Amino acid sequence: MVSRTIFCLSAFLVLSVLATSASSSKILSPYYYNHVCPKALPTIKRVVEAAVYKERRMGASLLRLHFHDCFVNLGGPTWAVQLGRKDSTTASRDKANNDLPSPFMDLPALINSFKRQGLNERDLVALSGGHTLGSAQCFTFRNRTHNDTNIDPKFAKQRKSTCPLVGGDSNLAPLDPTPARFDVAYFNGLVKKRGLLHSDQALFNGGSTDGLVKAYSSNAKAFWADFAKSMVKMGNINILTGKQGQVRLNCRKVN
Repeated sequence: MVSRTIFCLSAFLVLSVLATSASSSKILSPYYYNHVCPKALPTIKRVVEAAVYKERRMGASLLRLHFHDCFVNLGGPTWAVQLGRKDSTTASRDKANNDLPSPFMDLPALINSFKRQGLNERDLVALSGGHTLGSAQCFTFRNRTHNDTNIDPKFAKQRKSTCPLVGGDSNLAPLDPTPARFDVAYFNGLVKKRGLLHSDQALFNGGSTDGLVKAYSSNAKAFWADFAKSMVKMGNINILTGKQGQVRLNCRKVN
C-alpha cells in the first residue's frame, strides 16, 4: 500500500533561510523547523507523497538515504524525527565504502560495523528490517544464489532466473515478497532461508541474532517499535549542528 510507504525527507528542501537561521545547539529536535521554516515539513510531505505514489520504489530509496547522513519519517511505524542536522562540507567515497555495511558481510563483520557507529545487535536486526522495502541489483546477490548453501533451493532457482552467472548485473529482485509494504515478510523470509543478500541471511544462520529475527517475524509491533528507536539512534550519529557544517543551497555541492 502506497499510503504505508510515505516518507518526509527534509534534505529535499533547499531554502537559504535555513542556512542563516540554524541554531547553535548541539541537540537535535523534532521542532527544529517550527519557527525558522514552519511550512517545511508539510511541503516536503506533499512532494514526497506524490513521488512515492508515482514510483513505489522511491520509498525504499529514501529510506536508504538515511544511511548516508539523511533522515526520514515513515508512514508505518512512526516517531518524532530529530531535525536540525547539517550537511558536511567534505565528502569521501572511500570513507563511505569503508563505513557502510556490505551486502556480502557475515554476522561478525555486520556487528562490528554497527558497533563502530554506537549501534548494537538489536539496532542491526531492526534496521536491516528496512529491507522489507525495495529491490536489490543482481551483482549484490549473485554469489549468494549460486554458491551459498544456507538457502532454500526453490528460492535460489527463482533468483537464478533473474540473475545468471554472467551478465544482468543491474537486474532487480525484491528484497522480500512484499517490497512495497512495511511488514515482517522480510524476517519470515530469513526464517525460511530466503534472504536475498548474504548479509540478510547472516542474521538468521545459527548466530546471536537468530532470536531477534524469530521474534520480529511473528510480532510486527515489536519490530516497528524497535525500528523507530534505532532510526532515532542512527539519526544522532556524528551530528553537525550550529556552526559545524552547513545547509547546502544545492545538495550536489558545498555552498
